[in-house]
Amino acid sequence: MDIAALSMGMSQMQVAQQASVSVMKMAMDTGSEQMTEMVKMVDSGAGPSPDPNIGQFLDVTV
Repeated sequence: MDIAALSMGMSQMQVAQQASVSVMKMAMDTGSEQMTEMVKMVDSGAGPSPDPNIGQFLDVTV
C-alpha cells in the first residue's frame, strides 16, 4: 500500500468529518435559536382569545 495515498485518504476523511461536525453545529444553533424565539412568543402571549368557549365542545352527527 502506498503511504502517500493512505495519508491523502486519511486527510480527506478528516476534512469530511470536520465539515459534517460543522454542519451539525450550525443545525443545532439554528434549532436553539428557534426554540428560544418560540419560548419568547409563548411567554409573551397573544392575548386572550375572542371567545373562551370556542373549541370546548365538538358536536358530531353521523
